[in-house]
Amino acid sequence: MASENHTTVRADPALVMSPPSSSAGGQPLSPSGNKPPQELPDELIQAGWSKCWSKRENRPYYFNRFTNQSLWEMPVLGQHDVISDPLGLNAAPASADGGAPPTDPSLGNGQRKRRLSEETPQGPTNSFKRPKVEHVPVTPTTPTVPISPSTPGAKPWSAGSEDKQAQPPSPAPAPYRPTAVYWDLDIQTNAVIRERAPSDFLPPHPEIELLRAQLTSKLRQHYHELCYQREGIEPPRESFNRWLLERKVLDKGTDPLLPSECDPIVSPSMFREVMNDIPIRLSRIKYKEEARKLLFKYAEAAKKMIESRNATPDSRKVVKWNVEDTINWLRKDHSASKEDYMDRLDHLRKQCGPHVAAVARDSVEGICSKIYHISVEYVRRIRQTHCALLKDCNILEAVESTEASERLVYCFPVRLAVPSPPQPRVELHFENDIACLRFKGEMVKVNRNYFTKLELLYRYSCIDDQRFEKFLSRVWCLIKRYQVMFGSGVHEGTGLQGALPVPVFEALHQHFGVSFECFASPLNCYFKQFCSAFPDTDGFFGSRGPFLNFSPVSGSFEANPPFCEELMDAMVTHFEDLLERSTEPLSFIVFVPEWRDPPTPALTRMESSRFKRHQLTVTAFEHEYRSGSQHICKREELYYKAVHGTAVLFLQNAAGFAKWEPNSERIQELLAAYKVSGRGLASPGPASASSSSATASTPAPSSSGTGDKDSPAGRDQRSAEGQDSTPAGVTTGSPDSGGV
Repeated sequence: MASENHTTVRADPALVMSPPSSSAGGQPLSPSGNKPPQELPDELIQAGWSKCWSKRENRPYYFNRFTNQSLWEMPVLGQHDVISDPLGLNAAPASADGGAPPTDPSLGNGQRKRRLSEETPQGPTNSFKRPKVEHVPVTPTTPTVPISPSTPGAKPWSAGSEDKQAQPPSPAPAPYRPTAVYWDLDIQTNAVIRERAPSDFLPPHPEIELLRAQLTSKLRQHYHELCYQREGIEPPRESFNRWLLERKVLDKGTDPLLPSECDPIVSPSMFREVMNDIPIRLSRIKYKEEARKLLFKYAEAAKKMIESRNATPDSRKVVKWNVEDTINWLRKDHSASKEDYMDRLDHLRKQCGPHVAAVARDSVEGICSKIYHISVEYVRRIRQTHCALLKDCNILEAVESTEASERLVYCFPVRLAVPSPPQPRVELHFENDIACLRFKGEMVKVNRNYFTKLELLYRYSCIDDQRFEKFLSRVWCLIKRYQVMFGSGVHEGTGLQGALPVPVFEALHQHFGVSFECFASPLNCYFKQFCSAFPDTDGFFGSRGPFLNFSPVSGSFEANPPFCEELMDAMVTHFEDLLERSTEPLSFIVFVPEWRDPPTPALTRMESSRFKRHQLTVTAFEHEYRSGSQHICKREELYYKAVHGTAVLFLQNAAGFAKWEPNSERIQELLAAYKVSGRGLASPGPASASSSSATASTPAPSSSGTGDKDSPAGRDQRSAEGQDSTPAGVTTGSPDSGGV
């Protein structure tokens, strides 16, 4: 890539360009002393533009040091076209005869036709046309480096000649300048891995993603109907989302979202949560009258259930006696306090709960089994349709497997073994600061700021679409996938993808060398290297794949996992295995909710791990998280307070401890970063704005006292009831989406 005080040499040594030099007091070079450069307007100079001289064409051109763009004509802010690109940073690949590549009128995504450098162009040479949609250019506020010959993993660029017949494009609108950026994509990775073979997931396609969305929606509806018909309850909030996460820890199937090959078939997560709402759901209690009504309702429901099911005589006797005793107490004592009612309810649950669970077990297991088998059938249909689409495009599903080498390399995004088929048209338009992408009437939305971020991530990470021909369709698939995973309810799933505040990320990078997120997504990542839930859609935007399939040898990592006990437990096992095997510097800084009533198994294991070097707690209500819906929510809803403490644990091997020791000075800097508030308003964020917005990642403990906090069911009730909770990680598929 061209840089100051250097020359860029193309395939032909005679084609030499000289970028601007800073030797003459910041003035650009001119070919001779009698050709002084033309003065540029101040706004262009501030945007990084300077005038240079082309030795090849013997005429001036303009170069932007921020974005590495080059133009023959005087630049206009926000304007860039590959036709007038003298340095060839974004030039079209050369055709066999040295001319410009042809233009195909049947274009997808509303963009001009572009071809890869290895493709052989056919047909006459034409000039490119500007896309019809409004383009969001890269600006100096979000600098990027296009894929170039010096970029690792990038394909070589061809030194094709510019199309001199092309007409200069019309001026474009001024570039979109985000007022706040919640990421730093310039940070390079220090994560080293053993070279991996390409993934065998099938490439994303809007047709297939639309089918997957429809079938997943039907599966959610089946779950709702089964819970209502068999147990007379609404499905526990977020339980379907947590089921997806828990299943993907075990799943060996072919679909990136829906499970199809799990053992056991009955999900422990779904089973516990449904059982916890039987015979009724115990919501959070604020007032005495609510506690009284809930106690009476539970007693009546337990009695009715035990009489209508096939219960043993002893169970019937125990439940009936306790229910009658509770009802008599309610009729006699009218001066009881809220705490008295809650204590009585807790006692009734302990007495009747095991007997109620015994008669409901077979029914609940049937619900879990039925949902799983429907999912298996849906995966078969999706796979069959996907393979037929690839076959119609002459893309064979069976691709020769590439053996992974033992060579150590810096981590790189997931690559797919199966080539992507041609993509259909996806329409793009902007409504104020919202980018709207539509395919077959299905629209997905993202804030314009984050749409620009996706463009940058795509430039850094994608190697098979240098002309952005498939960009819009891949963005549509990406956003649709996360939309489907989170659900369609108000604020549903937003807690599955929360993120740490920006100052905390800055402190982690500056003082502990962190450059990688273990649980994130392209929408909420801070670094451009991260793990996420979906390698097929996210790999084009920088994802290294699911964290449990990611095995770094060295590096410094941040992990903020979603609240899913199975996933968190698997995460700790993976951490300890990696730290045990590596002698290179390896460090994991883990952020989990500070739950002590009871502590989660993952927290207990990390606290007793021999790799734990330090542990601290960030006090409840004194720190924040960024919303899981940050890519679409309003700015005043971006941050919200954590209603419980956050435990921060440092897991490091000996070399990692020597390099990134959590000493007192560094710890103080990290705690100070938490004191920098990013909240626009003092009101709670989306995770607590609605009673339907349960958080699956880091829900708060229930204050109602209705659950048995010493039992697994109590933990699940805590996750189901916790409305004002912090999201789990920086991520993905965590529910971050992240790293399942």
